[in-house]
Amino acid sequence: MKKMNLRKSIAGILILVMALALTGCGSKSNDNSKETAATGEATPTAKTEEGAKAADTGGAAESKLLKKIKETGYITIGSSNDAPFCYTDVSTGELKGIDIEILREICKRLGIPDIKMKVVDFANLLVELNNNNIDMVVDAMYVKDERLQVAAFTDKWYQEGEAVVIPSDSAIASKEDLKGKDIGAQPGTTFYETAQKWLDDGKIGKLDAFDNQATLMTAVNMGKVDAVVTDGIVAGYTLSSDSSLKLKLLSPYEAEASGQIGAAVRFEDEDFLKEVNTALNAMKEDGSLLTILKNYGLTEDYFVSVDDGKTTNVK
Repeated sequence: MKKMNLRKSIAGILILVMALALTGCGSKSNDNSKETAATGEATPTAKTEEGAKAADTGGAAESKLLKKIKETGYITIGSSNDAPFCYTDVSTGELKGIDIEILREICKRLGIPDIKMKVVDFANLLVELNNNNIDMVVDAMYVKDERLQVAAFTDKWYQEGEAVVIPSDSAIASKEDLKGKDIGAQPGTTFYETAQKWLDDGKIGKLDAFDNQATLMTAVNMGKVDAVVTDGIVAGYTLSSDSSLKLKLLSPYEAEASGQIGAAVRFEDEDFLKEVNTALNAMKEDGSLLTILKNYGLTEDYFVSVDDGKTTNVK
């Protein structure tokens, strides 16, 4: 009888010990969970969110420049303040234009809060970039071999060509009629180079330089020059939006200086360039870039596909 009671007692003790052991394991597990949360280690949900973010950026860490821009709260761009590409609306103080709209969408996808613009003469934009006074050049700049020696360019945003603007009552009816005439253009642009070639070939009489589009258009409107050669998109926009200008486009006219446009960054900001290109090409594929172009009255002829728009930088 005592042996039986003893066995029962021993059995009861064993059951109690096992129960305490099991309870202890459960308590340890709970304590570990609390410690993970307290030390800031990722919970399974947090890890899933981090994985999603890594997927958005291709699993790569942000570039040094992108981090700096985010800390500052804005990207600083350089532009000559030319409509309809990249300009400040005088009535609202807001940045507007085709290039600005494209950049704004890129910034949205990269998490850049704002854009600020420094106005620089077009010919000095790449100089300001390499002097670290701006983060990027955004001003309808053609991607050309000589510029690729000075800075790195994004993949192409879109394409276009030049136009010749003449007074509404001008007798100039063709490119041949420019012979002996005084022509204006903006230094640093492809269009100035085109006009310089015309001068060298004896196709025009004189070439005058004007710092920006506003003074260029004013010059031909006031009769200081017989015609100006400038960006076709700029010319069309300017004439359609300013009825005070008694000007027209020379037509028919076949552009000589057609090219593709991109934005420029410093050679050392290669990682940032890749981030911009990733966002840009995603915009091409999902149709948002073409929508921006169409909002400015441009057709699909101005669109450059992902494959056709690849830029090969020298550094």
